[in-house]
Amino acid sequence: MKLPLYGWLAAETISLVGTRISMLALPWFVLETTGSPTKAGLIALFELTPLVLSKIFGGPVIDRIGPRRVAISCDLGSAVVIGLIPLLYAADLLHFPILLLLVALAGTLRGPGDAAKSSMIPQLVEAAGVPTERVTGLHSFVERTASMLGAAAAGLLIGLVGATDAIVIDAASFALAALVLAATTAGLTRARHTGSEERAERTTAIPYRAQLAEGWHFLRRDRVLMGIAFMVALTNLIDLAWSSVLMPVWGREHAGPETIGLLFATFSGFSAVGSAVAAAIGNRMRRYPTYLACFLIAGIPRFLVLAFGAPLWVVFVVFAIGGTASGFINPILGALQFERIPAHVLGRVMSLISAFAWGLMPLGGLLGGSLVSAFGLTTALVACGIAYFVVTMFPAIDPTWKQIERRPNKPLVAAGS
Repeated sequence: MKLPLYGWLAAETISLVGTRISMLALPWFVLETTGSPTKAGLIALFELTPLVLSKIFGGPVIDRIGPRRVAISCDLGSAVVIGLIPLLYAADLLHFPILLLLVALAGTLRGPGDAAKSSMIPQLVEAAGVPTERVTGLHSFVERTASMLGAAAAGLLIGLVGATDAIVIDAASFALAALVLAATTAGLTRARHTGSEERAERTTAIPYRAQLAEGWHFLRRDRVLMGIAFMVALTNLIDLAWSSVLMPVWGREHAGPETIGLLFATFSGFSAVGSAVAAAIGNRMRRYPTYLACFLIAGIPRFLVLAFGAPLWVVFVVFAIGGTASGFINPILGALQFERIPAHVLGRVMSLISAFAWGLMPLGGLLGGSLVSAFGLTTALVACGIAYFVVTMFPAIDPTWKQIERRPNKPLVAAGS
């Protein structure tokens, strides 16, 4: 039964495109209505902070009532909250503190909503009868493609209809995603793995704080999962410094905004290609050498070609090759998580890993700006490239990471619908 998988992928595509539109439309809306760059910057802070916190504390809710219900409810709630922004603005009732409150509510809903959608993957794997790497590869392909299309659509929509109407489209995308997910995944049933019903009953009987602690203790004891959490947190921090500061500064000095846009599109587009290939053959690849090789190709070279003034055509080639390699990484890491996490704690552990991944991102711009201001662009690029290399190549000297080659005989199934 592949309808739930296709419906889930379609809902993710719709939701992710809408999210990428709002990432540009919301700050643009603030700039248009207030003229204040500082207030525009507060939007990201007020969205990301509750998003990270809700990822941490929303895990027990996912395990109690099921990821499907949480995902649908959060998307519907997001549609209402985001939709209130243009509605209140049209009624001349949208004061800036109210806007910040709505943005914070949107982040609070998005945190558990995103974690819940990811927690549905084992059920989708079981229903579709396909390898886990295929589903995580397809999701990575959808994510990369939606990022590329959403960014392009955001600029086009703002230019054609304005930031306010672009926010309306974002709200509509959440509502549509919820409807698609509800209609296509209704056939997913509760887990049928050993002891699943007993574990589900036990989970609902455990106090909330004990559930939260159980998820943390499981993550802390698994060195591979903990290593993934720290590695993704640090690479996301460096990637944010790269995309939000280092690339724009390089573009201002050496190219222009059009070139920066084309480079981002090149990396994202080829990453989608890599994800599609990983979805097709990922279950037949050796994970450990693939992980190391892809991070080596996707990481430090893109920093060095910018730092040392490589010709523009070389930069594009490096971005294309690096983007392709990056497309293989998330399918491997995603499959590892779903294979190693028992279903009865899946929502909690996935929420914690996701919170780690997002936790340092708000500091990325500060890191990049501080390095450029203190040492100059070239040194900042080299330093970030070396840091990226060290973080991603650590598994080469840690024998624990060789455990990622192990594959279970059959995938786990999430405990809840």
